[in-house]
Amino acid sequence: MASWLTAEARTNVVDRDPELIKLDIAAAREQLALTVDSLAERANPQRLTEDLKSAVLRFVKQPAVTATLVGMGTLTVVILIRGIRRR
Repeated sequence: MASWLTAEARTNVVDRDPELIKLDIAAAREQLALTVDSLAERANPQRLTEDLKSAVLRFVKQPAVTATLVGMGTLTVVILIRGIRRR
């Protein structure tokens, strides 16, 4: 038994029913499996890509952002046309 356990803790461990210990281990194993599955889902590169794409689309669809992008696009076209004409 672990030497770091207090005398009271050692007594409690010894007095526990082996079946209860097995049930506790099974419950902990199930919780760990759920946690690992959750982490794997959140770290999935495809899911991260889809989340980023959705966030960018939501941002771009805001009226102020759309107007700014249209303005910048128009300005870029005007500058390019002027540059071509000056040659």
